[in-house]
Amino acid sequence: MRASLLHHARTAHVSRAFLSRTLTVSAAAAAGPVSVPSVKMAASKSQSGSRVLLGMSGDELQQLALDLGQQSYRGKQLHHILYKRKVKEIHDFVQLPLEFRRELQEAGWSVGRSPIHKAVTAADGTVKLLIKLEDNLLVETVGIPVEDDKGSFRLTACVSSQVGCPLRCSFCATGKGGFSRNLKRHEIIEQVLAIEEVFKHRVTNVVFMGMGEPMMNMKEVLEAHRCLNKDVQIGQRMITISTVGVPNTIKRLASHKLQSTLALSLHAPNQKLREKIVPSAKAYPLDAIMKDCRDYFLETSRRVSFEYTLLAGVNDAVEHAIELAELLHKWGRGHHVNMIPFNPIEGSEYKRPYKKSVLAFAAALESRKITVSTRQTRGLDASAACGQLRNEFQKRPLHAGTDHQQSQSEVAIAS
Repeated sequence: MRASLLHHARTAHVSRAFLSRTLTVSAAAAAGPVSVPSVKMAASKSQSGSRVLLGMSGDELQQLALDLGQQSYRGKQLHHILYKRKVKEIHDFVQLPLEFRRELQEAGWSVGRSPIHKAVTAADGTVKLLIKLEDNLLVETVGIPVEDDKGSFRLTACVSSQVGCPLRCSFCATGKGGFSRNLKRHEIIEQVLAIEEVFKHRVTNVVFMGMGEPMMNMKEVLEAHRCLNKDVQIGQRMITISTVGVPNTIKRLASHKLQSTLALSLHAPNQKLREKIVPSAKAYPLDAIMKDCRDYFLETSRRVSFEYTLLAGVNDAVEHAIELAELLHKWGRGHHVNMIPFNPIEGSEYKRPYKKSVLAFAAALESRKITVSTRQTRGLDASAACGQLRNEFQKRPLHAGTDHQQSQSEVAIAS
């Protein structure tokens, strides 16, 4: 979708520059002392076609300033305004000349921030936000504050990568709500900034464990990852990308050699049970996905974390834990299992396991030399499981007639 741009000469030049995949320095800048490298990423576009500042790098913002006839330091100011001051509207960029602000607006630029539609706070301090996107779709993000015994404070943002999810895992509220589209990079980044705004505190950790399958939106997820790391300045090792497993994508992710954690949503120790819980597993046999995880470790030297949602009477028996340990040992060493007691959702056939079952499962793994952690359940009174709050406010399943939509049959050929 392309906006019809620009009616005077200066902004016409901007249009030509940013529609190309690489940006070149304008003639005026080339004549001066400032040298700005070519920029590889084009500006992100909103659903309406306007061009979005959020997600652009420092080099890109300096190039934008040059293309609008400004000095490159104005781009540095833009970067500070977006990522340090986190201003939401161009007309509030008071550090910039009024003429520059007008030129940005006339050229079709926007910040790319969306309003918070609903906020729910749980008794434990967890906050779930519903963000209303430009096309009126709702996306969830969760802020999870943790203070340890030593008084150290950690704020984790659990972010979504899609509006809904096409994979329809049987225990997941997001899949029950339908799938609409992939999120743009700025729509991912703004979730982190919204959490910071609500808590009035820097986000220290980001987990791509909200709505959607990140690997089915890898381009935007990687661009958001770059921005969160380089511009918002969250360390790569403080970022986790979760996947249920999409063929060919773990290899692609490994090629980027990120220092972030890959978390595989396993949920079962064998193929038959996994297909029941995760229907898309039919397209990605367990041995194939485990081989890709082993290769990921060899390529990146980063340990893969295995997420295992415990469903009472389904996959939480000690026998399942023993089988899981055997599977992990077969494919390598140093594995970590993050056990997640099921968060109850309306209309689900699954039940939350008893505490004694969780403890027995963990003990069986630990006795077999598997590192185990049990995720502390947060936000039960805030509909904190993925998709729950969004489903309450957007009851009708979403079916998008766009080329972003991906059916389950397409999972097998994702590349």
